[in-house]
Amino acid sequence: MDTANRPLHGIMWMVATGLCFIAVTATVKHGAQDLPAAQAAFLRYLLGLVFILPVARSLLAARMPWRDVGLFGLRGLVHALAVILWFYAMTQIPIAEVTAMNYLNPVYVTIGAALLLGERLALRRILAVVAALVGVIIILRPGFREIETGHLAMLFTAMLFGASYLTAKPLAGRHSAAMVVAMLSVTVTIGLAPFAWAVWVPPTWGDVGWMFVVALFATGGHYAMTRAFAAAPVSVTQPVAFLQMVWAVLLGWAVFDEPPDIYVILGAAIIIAAVSFIAWREARLRRQVTPHAVATKT
Repeated sequence: MDTANRPLHGIMWMVATGLCFIAVTATVKHGAQDLPAAQAAFLRYLLGLVFILPVARSLLAARMPWRDVGLFGLRGLVHALAVILWFYAMTQIPIAEVTAMNYLNPVYVTIGAALLLGERLALRRILAVVAALVGVIIILRPGFREIETGHLAMLFTAMLFGASYLTAKPLAGRHSAAMVVAMLSVTVTIGLAPFAWAVWVPPTWGDVGWMFVVALFATGGHYAMTRAFAAAPVSVTQPVAFLQMVWAVLLGWAVFDEPPDIYVILGAAIIIAAVSFIAWREARLRRQVTPHAVATKT
């Protein structure tokens, strides 16, 4: 491959990533309305296990210290709770609002890294975090409209995805990316099982089919994202990731009768600017603590 063309390849792979994850959002919005959130999430991950079969043998043969087994288990539980809340939010509030609030993940990771890992927060990063929180306030507009349970679910979703990412950081340094992703799929499926059992309703074949489509697009999105990061630097791929907000607004408007909300768009723009600044500062400092804009998707 001509290295001069790799930035273009990275952009194209990131476009494919965004389209896959928007397809996940649309499919959940359409196909998960009749299922409890925990059950829909469980079916998505259970059916998605078929995509890790190529690495199943190495997964079973792997030997790891009990400390890492515990970390994988903790990450799986935290991620499972986040996925349940995300599935619930998708059935309660517009797609654009879910997408905008999901961009908070890197902001929460930045806060968590300071509180839990002792990372120093410079004034400019603190101001970026504050700006992102202002963006959330603009989206929610407390006192001017009713804050729905879906909004609260997304606030906690972003926090839990951030915690999942922080837990993954030490594991990624000791295990391959394939192992980390495969263990996440397995542990999240196990973590979701009791929650799904508690609210289980007999699913139709249509329900199962929609959740398999979700698993298919989610797996494709993670694959495309990996190829994008391998092909081009974050400074090239990150701006393309934010196109998901545009697609979310258009999708909600065209398919789900969710007209554009100027406050949601303004709040999302502020959050995106804050996240972009945090990512740029970390690139300047040659480190990577916060996740990329799409790195914590389901």
